[in-house]
Amino acid sequence: MGARMLARICSASLWGVDALRVEVEVDNSPGAFLTRVVGLPDAAVRESLHRVSTALQNAGFRSPIGRTTINLAPADLRKEGPSFDLPIALALLAATGQLESPYLGDFWAFGELALSGELRPVRGVLSAALEAQRQRAKHILLPAANAAEAAVVSGIRIHTAGGLAEAAAVLRDPESSPLPDGSRFLLAPELPSELDFADVKGQIAAKRALEIAVAGGHNVLLIGPPGSGKSMLAQRLPSIFPPMTLEESIEATRIHSVAGLLPNGGGLIRHRPFRSPHHSTSDAGLVGGGPRLIPGEVSLAHHGVLFLDELPEFSRNSLEALRQPLEDGKLTLSRAAGTVTFPAGFMLVAAMNPSPTGGFDDAVRGKCTPGAMRRYLNRISGPLLDRIDLHVEVPAVDRELLLRVEEAESSAAMRRRVEEARAIQTRRLSGRRKIHSNARMGAREITRFCVLSPPCAGFLSQALSDLGLSARAFHRILKVARTIADLGGREELREEDLAEAIGFRSLDRRIWGE
Repeated sequence: MGARMLARICSASLWGVDALRVEVEVDNSPGAFLTRVVGLPDAAVRESLHRVSTALQNAGFRSPIGRTTINLAPADLRKEGPSFDLPIALALLAATGQLESPYLGDFWAFGELALSGELRPVRGVLSAALEAQRQRAKHILLPAANAAEAAVVSGIRIHTAGGLAEAAAVLRDPESSPLPDGSRFLLAPELPSELDFADVKGQIAAKRALEIAVAGGHNVLLIGPPGSGKSMLAQRLPSIFPPMTLEESIEATRIHSVAGLLPNGGGLIRHRPFRSPHHSTSDAGLVGGGPRLIPGEVSLAHHGVLFLDELPEFSRNSLEALRQPLEDGKLTLSRAAGTVTFPAGFMLVAAMNPSPTGGFDDAVRGKCTPGAMRRYLNRISGPLLDRIDLHVEVPAVDRELLLRVEEAESSAAMRRRVEEARAIQTRRLSGRRKIHSNARMGAREITRFCVLSPPCAGFLSQALSDLGLSARAFHRILKVARTIADLGGREELREEDLAEAIGFRSLDRRIWGE
């Protein structure tokens, strides 16, 4: 039996969408055969001993003999998932004298091992690579399928391997497998959307409302009977958003990677996310959580659209949980395992029928009772409704219009106006607490940038009194009016801007009876 040997290599553990540095230490010493993992490993990490042992043999190495202790530090951080397979295997090879490399301490490694020794991709690699960059690491070693994801991180040499034997060869000679320049992943063009507003017949008012919503980042509620085109309109919203910035792409990619939703070999996400969960989705599925505290639909929609069709059919708890991310752009979950904050800066687009039987006047026509209609509408709370800036009526489309052949305005034309309005907002709000759109303005910004002339102030005061709107709705009206003015290229707010914005709140009274 040889002398005691100790080897160290770095890896990372996910916590929310962030990664935390983990040092993998392996000590191999003479004695009775015993291998154990310490440092708060979960079941997947404990099971890695069996995967690693078999993978070592099938890759042409021998399993460790004697007493082997594998420590994952820091000891008070719970370690989850199979991504520790590769660093454990490499440290075992070094500790048993099968891998001699002066570079072991310079590497961060991630990857799941198949029994054959093949490397499989793991989730959260982009977050881990960003943490390695922050910690000034020199090298990262990971499965080839995760290469494009990590290549966008600058300042670190990225190495890939298809299996354990190849990974060991990289550690012996890091110059043998550098990844090509990652800039080609950063510069990948955004492909045009196949969905276009030119496909939507009629609904001119609804299209106008959605253009305002995207221009200012406002939340929207579409109300109309079945078949009026609510889903068709919502699905085309990403086609009029401005292109994603590099920072937005990285943030969205991190979230999808942590959730395990990036395709193998995929780089940065270049399209705005569009998430459309079913109303039967659990609370954890919608807002995140579960045993592993993974992101939910509201975080997967970060920098994109969260579309909730049949809004009243979602559980009350799920809908009320939306209030924090709609207000703050983030979601904080507190569980026994700890507290995690997920990004959740999405645009909410909700759709619903005006009554349980589908029509605006069904209670009057006797298709449903007033009580049934009231119970249906009351599933949406006032505080949640106050956080939705635009309430848009989507009437049924005339059959003759469906048969008519005419050219509708394209998404490209709408997108140009949206980009111009967003550019105005960016210049106006630059340097103000990372506020980039009118919808995110706070009381201070509203006071400064939504100044009303005396006639406009009087007009708005009378409208608020007549409609019985809340103070929160007052601020929403001002922000929407600011966006309408920006689309028109005007600095000052006019009465017509306010009137159009108020029109998007009148459903508060006409439908909810407030």
